[in-house]
Amino acid sequence: MMTITYKGRNSIYVNMTNRCPCSCTFCLRHNKDHVFNADSLWLEREPSVKEVCDSIDAWDLSQYDEVVFCGYGEPMERLDALLEVAAYIKGKGNTKIRINTNGLADLIYGKKTAHRLKGLIDTVSISLNATNKEDYFKVVRPKFGIKSYDAMLSFTKDCVEYVPEVVMTVVDVVTTKEEQELSRKICESVGATFRIRPYESN
Repeated sequence: MMTITYKGRNSIYVNMTNRCPCSCTFCLRHNKDHVFNADSLWLEREPSVKEVCDSIDAWDLSQYDEVVFCGYGEPMERLDALLEVAAYIKGKGNTKIRINTNGLADLIYGKKTAHRLKGLIDTVSISLNATNKEDYFKVVRPKFGIKSYDAMLSFTKDCVEYVPEVVMTVVDVVTTKEEQELSRKICESVGATFRIRPYESN
């Protein structure tokens, strides 16, 4: 049985796809099948919107802080389906919704995407991972090449315009104190909040 939704801390996580345009050097997918208490997050196939909504219905969302689109893939790879599910969640109550993303949706679709999140997504958490495009390319290994870093920053700026809370993260074990401080300044320059993320934490 596929794991479509799972609990992490006091949030419900949604695992809609295993597709991702990146192959980050530190990605958990390289050495384990799951996070938190989920069974394997590798999907046999991508679940339908109805299957995702049915899985969400198994949880009493009033007992949780938020629903997070984050599994073993880049959730924005299924943007249309994600927004359908987000609208379904919003129709049920006041549950906060977060997307954890690599910020490369504009390259995935070849056009601007952040405006589509307006009114449905409360928080976007974007993986910064590096302080310049060369290091980003080495660490994140995006299929779109060296232009990916600037595209990610552009997407972040757009999100600040359309989403109430925009966070950029770096992973503690793969960044130095100096890189973290520079990352903080980059976040401030685009209007995002900076967070140092513990390895394995979402």
